Amino acid sequence: MKSKADTQKQKILASPERLPVHVAIIMDGNGRWAKMRNRPRTFGHEAGVRAVKKVVRAAAEIGIKYLTLYTFSVENWNRPRSEVSALMSLLARATRSELDELIRNDVKLRTIGRMTGLPVSRQKVLQNAVEKTRNNQGLVLTLALNYGGRSEILDAVKAISNSVRAGIIDIPDINDELFSDFLYTAGLPDPDLLIRTSGEMRISNFLLWQTSYTELYIIDTLWPDFGREELFEAVLSYQKRERRFGKVSSKNIG
Repeated sequence: MKSKADTQKQKILASPERLPVHVAIIMDGNGRWAKMRNRPRTFGHEAGVRAVKKVVRAAAEIGIKYLTLYTFSVENWNRPRSEVSALMSLLARATRSELDELIRNDVKLRTIGRMTGLPVSRQKVLQNAVEKTRNNQGLVLTLALNYGGRSEILDAVKAISNSVRAGIIDIPDINDELFSDFLYTAGLPDPDLLIRTSGEMRISNFLLWQTSYTELYIIDTLWPDFGREELFEAVLSYQKRERRFGKVSSKNIG
């Protein structure tokens, strides 16, 4: 007997032309998940890592090409020092432990954000994983670390300004495409689908430029409880939508 997730997968693959190419996820709810169990927030973050593993496998299973995860924001530095330290340690430990599986499953790891703001030892672990998976041809897994959408836009403006000053770019040549090339996500397509867990109705400074026409999917499920079935349900919801990009619906023409 097929599981619900297997049935969902079958439905998804029946319409491969409607599969989102790029899925981005705001992984929210680790702390609340732990609090509901009278455990420390770090217990929730550990469970969140297990959810990441399930979702990466499930995304690859249905042929999603790009998966971007909001892992640590610029605002997260304002959390208690002990929690930040635990998160950085968990990030490094998880990256090391999962590297062999990433390589085995042909997953290419990328990072976006102000990486130099991370502890040097953590940077080295991530750089090693990025380097060892750089030639992989499967799912492109991007971790947004020390990331903020406003910071990204400001960094792009500064870089473009320096290029104009140096005579490399002429002001009339600045357009959407050029600007996108100066973002952290240069080389990645804009997300087709943005999933947010825990029911919060905001995008929290994530991919502000890139999500201008992204389909949103909000789910009450807390991140540690999000898995294969929940991802597939989000994709099925996406496949039922008509993306108009500001145009008139084809149903209303004629």
